[in-house]
Amino acid sequence: MNCAQTITDYGLRSIGIGERLLPRTDFDLCTQFTLIGSGLIWNIYFGTLALFFGFFIANAVALAKASDNALLRKPAEWFIFLFRGSPLFIQFFLAYQLFVLLPRSGVEIFGITVATSWLTKAWAGALIVLVLNTAAYSAEIFYGALQSVPKGDLEAADAYGMTGWRKFRRVVWPTMMRLAWPAYTNEAIFLFHATTLVFFASFPAFAQQGDALYYANYFADKTFNPFVAYPIIAAYFILLTLLLISIFGVVNRRLNRHLPGAARRIRYRPQLIR
Repeated sequence: MNCAQTITDYGLRSIGIGERLLPRTDFDLCTQFTLIGSGLIWNIYFGTLALFFGFFIANAVALAKASDNALLRKPAEWFIFLFRGSPLFIQFFLAYQLFVLLPRSGVEIFGITVATSWLTKAWAGALIVLVLNTAAYSAEIFYGALQSVPKGDLEAADAYGMTGWRKFRRVVWPTMMRLAWPAYTNEAIFLFHATTLVFFASFPAFAQQGDALYYANYFADKTFNPFVAYPIIAAYFILLTLLLISIFGVVNRRLNRHLPGAARRIRYRPQLIR
């Protein structure tokens, strides 16, 4: 089987398209690159959606923690403490066990039966855990940035007559994002790396359709050689990390466009002669 045929057969296998059975022999580089790359689709799925939903939840939790109202502040503090204080692996395990205990027929709420079986699936249950986990870490980052908003900016907003939502939207929130963005970029990178725990924590891979680490582990077990499959997945995640840094760098330049020198880009200039 040539490499083009391998890509056709296994390129989308992780999402149920292509060959159903995993290869048993001929574990060449093309096969390993293709299947591990196919599994990376799940890592991108988990990371992208968790980052998207977690961003909005984190903003709300950060504002709640900064509130003077104890009914808002205390739940936000405990939420952040709970998900930052416990290992993500344990969160996956407990969430899966909790979802399994729910009735298969669903839960009746106000006379309406709500299905629950989908929560035991990795695409949903694991995603919920990742959303809550990254929301807690991001909320703490945003809260720290919110506390660091310069008083001069707030006083200038007051001098312009800005109050309430307008003041928050035009001054407080942009400044908070600008201060938090470098740390939030690191959180995004860690989140995508954490997606490799999904199929090794509790949530089963349906029909052997796992993520990148799932396939890398499969090849390492079959070939008894971890020095091929694991470097391949490392290379994939390095490329993914570079892509994230580029995307978040564009946003960072946008947030800091009003600052002197913010438009300048870092250029690689090798020093050939000292």
